[in-house]
Amino acid sequence: MTTAPVDPMIGRLIDGRYQVRSRIARGGMATVYLATDLRLERRVALKIMHGHLADDNTFKTRFVQEARSAARLAHPNVVNVFDQGQDADMAYLVMEYLPGITLRDLLKDYKRLTAEQTVDIMDAVLSGLAAAHKAGIVHRDVKPENVLLADDGRIKLSDFGLARAASANTATGQALLGTIAYLSPELVTRGVADARSDIYAVGIMMYEMLTGEQPYVGEAPMQIAYQHANDSVPAPSSKNPAVPAEIDELVAWATSRDPDERPRDAREMLDRLREIEPGIRASHLPITTQATMVLPDVSAMTAGATADTQVLGGAALVATATHETSDVDDTAALSTSAARRRRRGYWLFALVLLLTGLAAGTGWYFGAGPGSFATVPNTSTLAPDVATAALQEAGFVVEPSSRTDPVVPQGQVADTDPPGGSQAQRGSTVTLYVSEGPEILEVPAVIGTPEDAAREALDAFTVAEAATQQFSAEVETGFVIAALDADGAALGATYPERGAITLVVSVGRVPPVEGLPVGDAEARLDAAGLEVEFAEPIFHNEVAKDSVVTADWLNDPMRPGDTVRLTVSKGPDLVAVPNVVGLNWQEAGTQLRDAGFDLDYNILADVAPGAFVVSKTTPAADETALRGSTVTVNFAGF
Repeated sequence: MTTAPVDPMIGRLIDGRYQVRSRIARGGMATVYLATDLRLERRVALKIMHGHLADDNTFKTRFVQEARSAARLAHPNVVNVFDQGQDADMAYLVMEYLPGITLRDLLKDYKRLTAEQTVDIMDAVLSGLAAAHKAGIVHRDVKPENVLLADDGRIKLSDFGLARAASANTATGQALLGTIAYLSPELVTRGVADARSDIYAVGIMMYEMLTGEQPYVGEAPMQIAYQHANDSVPAPSSKNPAVPAEIDELVAWATSRDPDERPRDAREMLDRLREIEPGIRASHLPITTQATMVLPDVSAMTAGATADTQVLGGAALVATATHETSDVDDTAALSTSAARRRRRGYWLFALVLLLTGLAAGTGWYFGAGPGSFATVPNTSTLAPDVATAALQEAGFVVEPSSRTDPVVPQGQVADTDPPGGSQAQRGSTVTLYVSEGPEILEVPAVIGTPEDAAREALDAFTVAEAATQQFSAEVETGFVIAALDADGAALGATYPERGAITLVVSVGRVPPVEGLPVGDAEARLDAAGLEVEFAEPIFHNEVAKDSVVTADWLNDPMRPGDTVRLTVSKGPDLVAVPNVVGLNWQEAGTQLRDAGFDLDYNILADVAPGAFVVSKTTPAADETALRGSTVTVNFAGF
């Protein structure tokens, strides 16, 4: 019995920071591992280029391009790229780790999806793709394998390994690196790609999600490519009658063979998707029923009903008093009157004694007894049991209670009623308030408001006098970017009364200096309170010599005193076109690509590179041209 070999990368520490835990997936260009970022203590996805490709400049450039392309995007529906680097001979990419499955896995399990499920997923995919197109990036490899469905419900677009700037037409040979099933007709016939090529791939992907199969199949890639170039994608409803007509129209629009007849970018297609979405959901609502209760006839109910009736009767109680009068003789009357006078004398004497006792008792009660006044002890900030003992010793009855207090810590005495230092009768009740800590208040929305207005709205809190200044391209100068708590974190919806708050206020955008002469750029950044440092100058075909190519922020966010690193142009990078006339396409293509040129050539040459011989190049051999420009290659007999 043989066991599978253990991946030597498992357990390895990459670049002194990333501890490899397990393998997630393996592709044609790289292997993806689950790793732990020991510095930030978080799980990440570590993408490591295959060792046999490390010496290939074309693949290495594409690998680095993925990091740069994805790093330019900050969107909830795009997988974040955290880092990129080299450890010995290994090029690696550090990405956000999303536990879950791909759309391809979902389609394998369910074969096809409902219209509502397709709309939900495509809304997220198009949102992420719209952000890429807005940033000038064409993905070039949109397919179910690159749509991640996280366990927590997030949907993200990944793998920008083939992404290129949208303004640069892409050579046909390179386009074939994308999956053939999703290639647009212009990629097959002319080898150029723009945002509309991504839209075509999205339309093919929608067709597959709704029908469970791809529109074109064939035994060889060239057969599939031929169908993309010459056939129209059928309506999904032809395979799945449950697909609404609006979805059919959207797929037809996205997969038009003429790029000019498709949505110009993902944003335009997303807007149309959201227009038709309510109708799709409304037409697929489940039917609901209500139970109906039939009431019996009222007369029948009345006839069959019985009720106990209690009659409260009141009896008139008549008290009849009879008074009988009789004669009383004079002797008895005189005797009764004398007795009454004697009793009145006894009562007067007792009353005098009582009043005397009361006066003496009152004097004692209010002078030295329980009715006397005493000073209420000051018990603030004491422990409740200590404060209770002090009040009882002073002659008071203690009633415990609690209340919020912004100053006194929770669990200590906040105050008493009557307050400490005042006079109160001995034996009276003193309410002892124990602090519950500060009252938790709702935090007003101050982001995007002027600083003065924000301070006024936050008057229940303690706002630092000096605000933190920060550059922002979105928030106007003098307006609040963020409100931070005592730990420097963003305030939540609630915060303790009088809690410390620091406002972060915009000082406007970082001055744009790309394309300016280096002296002007340095002066402009200095005036904004920023430090300047310089990277190694580079060749650049569009930026004049001694002008700024890039201005990289060394901090994010940027604040006055932070540093901007300027990269200055050395001018155009001109190289000589290699002489490849007479060579077969396998040798000629390698030399031209190694020289740094993009290529425009007949796609059939990739099928049999040894059979195609170069007859001419434009520009011609030994002519100088910009590195990265396109060389057109013609073949003998074609």
